[in-house]
Amino acid sequence: MFTGLIEDIGTVKSVLDSKIEIRTKLDDITKGDSISVNGVCLTAVFVNKDGFVADYSPNTDRITSLSKLKQNSKVNLERAIKLSSRFGGHIVSGHVDGTAEIEKIEKLGHFFRVIFSCGENISAYCVDKGSVAVDGISLTLSSVSTLGFEIFIIPETFNNTIMRFKKEGSKVNIETDILAKYVKKFVSKRADNISLEMLKENGFF
Repeated sequence: MFTGLIEDIGTVKSVLDSKIEIRTKLDDITKGDSISVNGVCLTAVFVNKDGFVADYSPNTDRITSLSKLKQNSKVNLERAIKLSSRFGGHIVSGHVDGTAEIEKIEKLGHFFRVIFSCGENISAYCVDKGSVAVDGISLTLSSVSTLGFEIFIIPETFNNTIMRFKKEGSKVNIETDILAKYVKKFVSKRADNISLEMLKENGFF
């Protein structure tokens, strides 16, 4: 489990045969640790003095942009949250739903307005002012359509994540809010039986 608050920008040393090696300043990684790499939960299978190696499955390869990384690519890194940690961001599982494409990056004063295009498999779980993880970064949706969404990013986040390296046309990994997925599944199964009393009984308010 992660929060979407990026701890380090790592550098890819190699990507080969569903195995990725990453250099990072994070110094307390041990074998078996879960690490979010651009929003993808991976397991460190080998650790050395300047980074770690992780495997990724064919399904991860298909859904995410990991295989498009090259030597010296920059990646967002976050270690799994500890139960004793203060919880910022939002609940991020590291299970990516798919990719989106950056349509526009616009600087507005100190902020950055970024517009993404995506499929309905992603936009269906996005709501105005809701949460989304973009390459593992916890962000707030400012507007949503059936074919995409818009986000305003503060300078702190933009300058301390790989967002500052992105260009129009770049692909990013997207994980939608897990709470939205549960609600949509719950509602779809009980669409004919929704009432104010039923919602109260199931803790929606």
